[in-house]
Amino acid sequence: MDDHQRRRDLAAMLQPLTRALIEAELPVLARHGITMWGYVVLNALHGAPQSTQAALADKIGADKTRIIATLDGLQAAGLITRAPDPGDRRARLLSITPAGRRARRQVQGEIQRNEERLLAELPAADREAFLRAAHALSSLPAAAILGGGRAGEPA
Repeated sequence: MDDHQRRRDLAAMLQPLTRALIEAELPVLARHGITMWGYVVLNALHGAPQSTQAALADKIGADKTRIIATLDGLQAAGLITRAPDPGDRRARLLSITPAGRRARRQVQGEIQRNEERLLAELPAADREAFLRAAHALSSLPAAAILGGGRAGEPA
């Protein structure tokens, strides 16, 4: 029997873990008045000083028209700002505010405390290897995953 026939598919192994991790995040987000999509937006804006709505939607894999309500909520809460783009008056530049940075940091801290509890189930070497592998795989472009090619190679 081949190795690929003996192990479970990655999605089959990771989906229950991902579902449980998301379930654990929901009460944390609710305590802070942030939705899951709101948290995704705050994380994406944290790494970029400014972003257009279209660029943000592309970065997080969301339809730009479907995140408007999320952006409205974050702006109303003072967690992001939207300003006209001087280079394109039809576009808005999104930025995370200091309050948004604090909220993101608090939520992430609570989420990662639970993750550290979970990761403590693994021996230290396995934990570091798992985190490196998870980072490497999650950094691949979708085309590499969908097309079977390596990052940077045509599918």
